[in-house]
Amino acid sequence: MPYPLDAAAVRSWCGLALEALGRERERIDAINVYPVADGDTGTNLYLTLESAARAVEAAFDGHASAGTAPRLADAIGAMAHGALIGARGNSGTIVAQLLRGMTEVLAATDGSADALRRALRRAAASTYEAVAHPVEGTVLTVAGAAADAAERAAGGDAGAAEVARAAHEGARSALQETPGQLAVLGRAGVVDAGGCGLVTLLGALADVLSGEVSAVPVAVRADAPLPEPAGCGVAGRAAADGRGDPDGPAFEVIYLLEADDAAVAGLRARLDGLGDSLVVVGGDGLWNVHVHVDDAGAAVEAGIEAGRPYRIRITHFGGARTKEPEMTARAVVAVVPGTGLAGLCAQAGATPVPVRPGEPPASGELVQAIRQAHAREVMLLANDAELRHTAAAAAEEARAEGVRVALIPTRSAVQGLAALAVHEPGRSFDEDVVAMTAAAGATRYAELALAERQSWTMAGVCQAGDVLGLIDGDVAVIGSELTGTAMTVLDRMLSAGGEMVTLVLGAKAPDGLAGALEEYVRERHLAVDTVVYDGGQHAAPLLIGVE
Repeated sequence: MPYPLDAAAVRSWCGLALEALGRERERIDAINVYPVADGDTGTNLYLTLESAARAVEAAFDGHASAGTAPRLADAIGAMAHGALIGARGNSGTIVAQLLRGMTEVLAATDGSADALRRALRRAAASTYEAVAHPVEGTVLTVAGAAADAAERAAGGDAGAAEVARAAHEGARSALQETPGQLAVLGRAGVVDAGGCGLVTLLGALADVLSGEVSAVPVAVRADAPLPEPAGCGVAGRAAADGRGDPDGPAFEVIYLLEADDAAVAGLRARLDGLGDSLVVVGGDGLWNVHVHVDDAGAAVEAGIEAGRPYRIRITHFGGARTKEPEMTARAVVAVVPGTGLAGLCAQAGATPVPVRPGEPPASGELVQAIRQAHAREVMLLANDAELRHTAAAAAEEARAEGVRVALIPTRSAVQGLAALAVHEPGRSFDEDVVAMTAAAGATRYAELALAERQSWTMAGVCQAGDVLGLIDGDVAVIGSELTGTAMTVLDRMLSAGGEMVTLVLGAKAPDGLAGALEEYVRERHLAVDTVVYDGGQHAAPLLIGVE
């Protein structure tokens, strides 16, 4: 059944859109040829929506602590603000303005079909206003077509879901026409990358409002059965090679700016004379500035004259940045649940990124950890299936800064430990990637957790307080106490063979658990060695790895 356009819908929209852009990120990057063929549009859109989604979650958390429920205005305002402060690249900046335009309308309405129609029209108009020299065949055209289609649908008994679906279909149709509207797209045989991202965003909104997809939190499971975004098909493949037009500007400059409207008007004129691809979005004293220039210093100075620029980001289109000679050759960055594992990884020479349950790191935190590793080559261990898109986006951003990053496919901390154990900086980069990937892939993983409520699982119905044994991410055993359930899980995992059992105990694991399990493995499974690690605070009660 249709879902109302309210604060909960905005929250679900953020979660679903972020997951969809995570799936589409590499494909959108691959077709990115305008305005610069630097292959980063998909990554920029993902990072922009990640910031928006986290702002919405923060708004919900704030209201929950105050004992109130957020309104539509609170949620959509947080989404727009989060996108504004986290906007990346030309495409992300335009999408941030589009969300701001929707907010200007929806914040003062009840989320009706007519309000959504007007919001989409205002969004399209605001994107044209933000771009210094609008070009057809881009995301601007797609946004306008979505608004047109929404207007045609907003009549009679049409609800917000029908309007959103019409906008999505209108955007899809317009996207397919972009190669004939912009010569650079036609030559490459691709649709506009930014428009493709907008189609994905609108498709997520339509799915949420139509009720085809239930409420999706920001930290959505990576393997959840979500619908594939459609409408971004391409006729060929872009030749995006990470280099800009040799005759175009050398730098991309982005910064947040605190300034009044009058000063921003002068800034637009100044930056328009310095370069191209100028987009200035925002309002109410906070702006996001994006421009391509040859003189990056002059672009920043213009911001200083207008107000207070910060979070300044300058990217050279020519390729990798020169790294300092004291950098190490290779490092490992590992996401770890628990203080004990963080210390263990640090002892092994890795840079740990400790996390608390339910608080996954943002891509920016992973990028910062990669920078702190101060290496030319980095092996990134996400150690969580739900972090694959976040880690992939962080790796892509670090690569743009000149760091060679390999994302090792680890879905659990015990797989990360196995990969770290065979890491050898003296090998070639590719050989090290193969060895670490093989070690992770050869390790089955399990986790024991307590059920918080009654629910259906693959092993049957569990009750609150039951011990759940998850093998390779799925509930395989339901038990009443930890030790017995762990023994059953070990039997199932070792039935297919194994040479080494790794046990990681959390702070809440009962005394004697490690000794009981070691003895059990020794008696029941000959020639299988067992190693025990202290996971410490924030780790699950028990993690199991079988190599």
